[in-house]
Amino acid sequence: MSDTEQSLRRIRSFMRRQGRATLSQKNALENLWDKYCLDPTQSYNFAEVFQRQAPLIVEIGFGNGDSLAEMAQANPHLDYIGIEVHKPGLGHLMLLLEQKGLNNVRIYHHDAIEILEQQIPDHSLAGVQLFFPDPWQKRCHHKRRIVKPSFVELVTKKLSAGGYFHAATDWEHYAKDMLAVISANEKLLNTSKTRTFCERPDYRPMTKFEQRGMRLGHGVWDLIFKTT
Repeated sequence: MSDTEQSLRRIRSFMRRQGRATLSQKNALENLWDKYCLDPTQSYNFAEVFQRQAPLIVEIGFGNGDSLAEMAQANPHLDYIGIEVHKPGLGHLMLLLEQKGLNNVRIYHHDAIEILEQQIPDHSLAGVQLFFPDPWQKRCHHKRRIVKPSFVELVTKKLSAGGYFHAATDWEHYAKDMLAVISANEKLLNTSKTRTFCERPDYRPMTKFEQRGMRLGHGVWDLIFKTT
């Protein structure tokens, strides 16, 4: 089977829910696309894209982009690539980048696994972030969860020495499943002293959704692993 056939047969970990974009988001999609968005079919030298050499972080599924923009503003010494399939979120993030005058974020509107496979050089990333991925709660849908052994192996292939993989979820069953899957990869070391979950690090902003959930007594689980 060819790589193309395998890609077509791969079970997607997301559903394309377009949703309704606001007028300002639509304007951003129309007017700022070329400034911030990368072509998923084109190969880039990211040092040329950002016009500097800096540690590169990939965030998969950035949602509306609030936390990614906040991290980029707080860490101007880092460059970020955000990957998201829902266009209103892209528009919102581009508005934030423009408002804050940030030039250390670029965006892919595409399947994250395909971007990692085809456009990110091996051993080039200082970090990969996966915050609140779809937990696919129903047992029959667990096969759609993005964190599986093949995905973790792909992430480790893209991380540089000492690079980190940081995942977070508010779904306990998925947290335990991710812990087991990631821990099974011998190339990654759990940074938790208990080899379980970590406290939310300062660099990960708390989302409004997360704050609301915590007020209701909901938990959030962070996992941070580094390459050995």
